[in-house]
Amino acid sequence: MSGAIFYDTQHGSTRDYANWIAEATGLPTYNIREDDTALTQCDFIILGCPIYYYKPLAASWMRRHTAALCAKPLIFFTVSGAPPSDKLNGWLAASLPPDLLIHAEHFALQGRQVPKELRWHDRLMLIIAGLANRDRKAGREEIEGFDYVDRQSIQPIVEKINALRAADATGKDKAG
Repeated sequence: MSGAIFYDTQHGSTRDYANWIAEATGLPTYNIREDDTALTQCDFIILGCPIYYYKPLAASWMRRHTAALCAKPLIFFTVSGAPPSDKLNGWLAASLPPDLLIHAEHFALQGRQVPKELRWHDRLMLIIAGLANRDRKAGREEIEGFDYVDRQSIQPIVEKINALRAADATGKDKAG
C-alpha cells in the first residue's frame, strides 16, 4: 500500500513533523503549496497543517480537495499551541466540511511559537489574545512563546501508518 505525506506550514513545525514521519515510514513528503499531484496516486494520505488564527492553515485547500481526501484512508494531523481539546475540535468543525472530519483520523500535535520570528501583525494579535485569554497560563504563552514540538509525539501516527500497511498486506495474502 502506497502512501504520501502532504503538509502546509507557516513557521516550520509542521514541516518538521512531516519530515520525521517520512523518516520513520519511508513515505515521500509534499508541500501542498508546491506540489499536490501525488494526491491521486497514493492509496492513503497523511495530511498535516498548523492551526493559524483558530483554523487549519490549509482549510481552503482541504475544502477544494475534499472528494480526493475522502476517497482513501486519511490521517490528519494538526500542529498548534492548543492541546487535544473540545476547543481545537470546535475550530476544526467551524473550518472544514463535516464529511472530511468524519472520514479523517485526527491527531493533534503541539507546536512552537517564537515571538521574535513572527511578523509584527501576528505578534500584536498574540499579545492582544494573550491579554484577553482567561486562561492565564495560555495567555502568557501567547505573549512569551512556547516550544512543545516533540519528535516522540509522531509515534501514534507512525503506528497507524504501519497498521494500514499491515492490513493491506494481510488482504493481499488472502487474495493471493
